[in-house]
Amino acid sequence: VQLQASGGGLVQPGGSLRLSCTASGRTDSSWTMGWFRRAPGKDHEFVAAIFRSYGRPSYADSVKGRFTISRDNAKKTLYLQMNSLKAEDTAVYFCAASNRIIYSELSNRNAYAYWGQGTQVTVSS
Repeated sequence: VQLQASGGGLVQPGGSLRLSCTASGRTDSSWTMGWFRRAPGKDHEFVAAIFRSYGRPSYADSVKGRFTISRDNAKKTLYLQMNSLKAEDTAVYFCAASNRIIYSELSNRNAYAYWGQGTQVTVSS
């Protein structure tokens, strides 16, 4: 399983970006997929996830109402629409996937077996 994240960049505060993560290999729509981020000097932080193909999304409190996670199962692609970006959203964003996770583990980075390479998001004026 390989995950390829893209879509990062430099954006001004209040702006928007959409991240994409395309999966290849033996993933299918039953897999759980999510986004984490790592800011400089900090640990990985859970951002959002979709439990399997039908579960409702789960968000970190810090991004609720601003970020939207979605997936296109036909394209094996996960998205993260990020609106109203703030300086504190600056981080490297990683997508992750698992076929063995349970719902209560969605925000636990150790529950995800597969990770993409990360894409840098910088929010600055």
